[in-house]
Amino acid sequence: MAYYVYLVNFTDQGVRTVKDTTKRADAFRALAEKLGGKVHTLLWTLGKHDVVTVVEAPDDAVATALSLSISERGNVKTQTLRAFDAAEMDKILAKMA
Repeated sequence: MAYYVYLVNFTDQGVRTVKDTTKRADAFRALAEKLGGKVHTLLWTLGKHDVVTVVEAPDDAVATALSLSISERGNVKTQTLRAFDAAEMDKILAKMA
């Protein structure tokens, strides 16, 4: 399984319906599980992004499907970052010339 960081921003629609944001977060967690992933952390934040979440997914296709699925509802826009834990980073570093 691979890690992904989702940087999430509310759209105008998402702000108008912000009182449902925790319900939407629950639906996001359920969708991640349905697709074979797991939400490790989901935090509402101050600053450039409204929500930051860390998700574990089996592959890039699942991570992308999850991102597109929540974006198509119109409440948020997402940026997805592939992330690496220390063990994965050690393997990457070992391949350096």
